[in-house]
Amino acid sequence: QVELEESGGGLVQPGGSLRLSCAASGSIFRIYAMGWYRQAPGKQREMVAIFTSENNTYYVDSVKGRFTISRDNAKNTVYLQMNSLKPEDTAVYYCNADVRTTVGAARHDYWGQGTQVTVSS
Repeated sequence: QVELEESGGGLVQPGGSLRLSCAASGSIFRIYAMGWYRQAPGKQREMVAIFTSENNTYYVDSVKGRFTISRDNAKNTVYLQMNSLKPEDTAVYYCNADVRTTVGAARHDYWGQGTQVTVSS
């Protein structure tokens, strides 16, 4: 089994910054894609920033230039640096990873429990 532990959410004023972390642990042979999604009240979950299995990065248009995703492969950890935060960034942020647990096993998607980010004055 694989667990994703998120941290770093909280309350911040508009224009402020937060850094989210997501550490994967458990039975991990290889992590392919890994990244961040978010879900605001009454809205569908959307991709925010991800590393693909080819290690390319993608961002939703609304965060380009403000958010930066990075990863530490040795620690199976992905980070999301969020700058110039806006009230519309308020959401629960979820970590996601596409993982193969052992050689020959199928790949599966795993999700963290979510961390709340609130941008408000």
